[in-house]
Amino acid sequence: MLRLRLQRRGKTGYATYRVVVADQHAPIKGKFIADVGHYNPHTDAFVVDTGAVKSWLDKGVQPSATVNNLLVEHKVIAGDKVTSWKPKKKKEAAA
Repeated sequence: MLRLRLQRRGKTGYATYRVVVADQHAPIKGKFIADVGHYNPHTDAFVVDTGAVKSWLDKGVQPSATVNNLLVEHKVIAGDKVTSWKPKKKKEAAA
């Protein structure tokens, strides 16, 4: 299954991300099918080719939770945000 997901780039301590279409089982830094944009979390810059994203979504590509939330936040697609991660529950100390 193909996914729209983030591929980490940048320097240590200053990550930037490419928004790519890749097989969900492919390594994160491995081969990808299409590069549709980029995201910089430090400046909150999110630039995607809207036509390409909608075309891939029409073909059945599923966005990852984080990419879905970014697309909804920047009004590229309509819908609700999804939970991308849950904080771990702290274990109570047994006395």
